[in-house]
Amino acid sequence: MTKPKDIFTFRDAEKQTGPVAFSTMLKPAGSACNLDCHYCYYLDKAVQYGGRQAVMSDELLESYVRQYIEANDVPTVTFCWHGGEPLLLGLGFYRKAMALQKKYADGKRIENTLQTNGTLVDGEWCDLFAENNFLVGISLDGPQDIHDAFRVTKGGQPTFERVMRTIGMFRERGVEYNTLSVVNRLCEGRGAEIYRFFRDTVRSRYMQFLPAVEHVVDVEGFHRPLIVAPEREGARLAEWSVTAGGYGQFLCDIFDEWVVSDVGQVFVQMFDASLSQWCGVQPGVCSMGETCGDALVVEHNGDVYSCDHFVYPEYKLGNIRETPLVEIYRSKKRRDLGLAKRNALPAECLRCRYYFACRGECPKHRFETGSDGCRKNTLCEGLYHYFRHVEPYMEYMREMLSKEQSPAWVIPFARKRMGLM
Repeated sequence: MTKPKDIFTFRDAEKQTGPVAFSTMLKPAGSACNLDCHYCYYLDKAVQYGGRQAVMSDELLESYVRQYIEANDVPTVTFCWHGGEPLLLGLGFYRKAMALQKKYADGKRIENTLQTNGTLVDGEWCDLFAENNFLVGISLDGPQDIHDAFRVTKGGQPTFERVMRTIGMFRERGVEYNTLSVVNRLCEGRGAEIYRFFRDTVRSRYMQFLPAVEHVVDVEGFHRPLIVAPEREGARLAEWSVTAGGYGQFLCDIFDEWVVSDVGQVFVQMFDASLSQWCGVQPGVCSMGETCGDALVVEHNGDVYSCDHFVYPEYKLGNIRETPLVEIYRSKKRRDLGLAKRNALPAECLRCRYYFACRGECPKHRFETGSDGCRKNTLCEGLYHYFRHVEPYMEYMREMLSKEQSPAWVIPFARKRMGLM
């Protein structure tokens, strides 16, 4: 990241002195996974830990649960189990974790979310999730040809049908789920089709669409290119990365399907966050916040990082075996990385009409050089196109909310504006 300007606002000061409230993404099995998704930026983290990662020990799990609950000065603490593939640890690990949550809850409400590729789920997992009110994120990229192009097993076999069976089990057994989709080069031009697939076939009511923009190098001994930081010598843009224009049009095409029929019934993270920005409230997604660093990553061995997109040695904040998690959160290194999201932006971004909505998006996508030498988001063109496209609808929904009316009243407005009525 570019060396940031030295800017510290009143809001920054309020955050530093207020009650501690942050989330963690726990990687109890590290980057270990039963799949070999081509664009997975986390799979290659095993190289950083000597090529093979051990799972989190029972002793460290208990320490993490206790420290995380104690550190948060809020009534509800949410655990996010992530990977790699977190189900590799087995049912017993999560039963143990939930027992520890009860032991250390101290009157706080405990919630659990888990992100899975969906290929290891069976009836017992469904029962565990349903009985303990887990919100399960399931990774699915779209129709079969898109999903199976990159989301394959270690042997190169497709996974679409297995994931769809899991979604069927979730519906039958009452597991609350949402979908997380990687927007790659194959998704370009197919936004409306992909949205209808999730709405009508998958019956997802909460959707996330995350752009894949990664850099790779060829390394002898590896069967596929290694995903690396863009600064690494010889790094090139991965061929499956979505283009800026393609990503922007993808979002617009989905929005045009959503805004004429599904507002208030289907929730797309990007659209919810955009409306929050137009209304001047926190967007609820770190990539669109003014600063970041409130979603820490805790690795299988206790190492802590500010973000799972910056799990590189130079960004390590500490280890919970040696330093309490609350002290790591309050550290200057974490704070400075979070402030750099705003302070390292080029002047042209800060002057942009849609800076209030975009906030420079995620720092991991800042590959281009702005007019003053600071790094600019490589998706800028597409994001600008998206925000300009949705602006009249966001303003209309903001007006509805100001009158204490439902944003869904935008549907007839949108239909009329698009000539559909």
